[in-house]
Amino acid sequence: MSQEVKLSPNDLAFIALTNEYCHLLENISQNGKGPFVTSLLKLLPRIYITATDLSMDFAFSDYEIDPYLTEENYDFLRNQVAAVMAQDDVYLEVFLEDMKYSDTPIAATVSENLADLYQEFFNFVASVKDRPTTEQQELIGLCKDNFKNYWGQTLCNVLRALHNCSYSISDDDTDMSFIN
Repeated sequence: MSQEVKLSPNDLAFIALTNEYCHLLENISQNGKGPFVTSLLKLLPRIYITATDLSMDFAFSDYEIDPYLTEENYDFLRNQVAAVMAQDDVYLEVFLEDMKYSDTPIAATVSENLADLYQEFFNFVASVKDRPTTEQQELIGLCKDNFKNYWGQTLCNVLRALHNCSYSISDDDTDMSFIN
């Protein structure tokens, strides 16, 4: 008697979290920058932790994560995030390969990083939807491999920029009267 293949609770959580991320970015116009950044600061670490604990690991598979997201939708989403982030969209990046060879700082944008993550997660969620469990497991493994090689670092980089945006205090907001 064959045993039914099931996704682990962590695999299911990963699918749900990546889907939640997509919905958050798709509804960015309903929130201001503060609530948007706060939501991301709560969601992105959960995605990272869940991704590290994914049960499957397939660098090579008979299946692939299909590219469902169009370039026009990617650009539209990236532009929406850039508009919401305003002056906090650009940050200095230190973990780019080009930084090894550069004497000047390299700028990155929150909007492009979040759009890159959105593209990965949107394509993943669309690919696993309505697939048999065995195919879903392989697609989860492919996503985990992409996490190790690409989007895990992107997530960490943008998390650092979002943390700075959320917790930076301007000189105008700081009471320095206690110094004297």
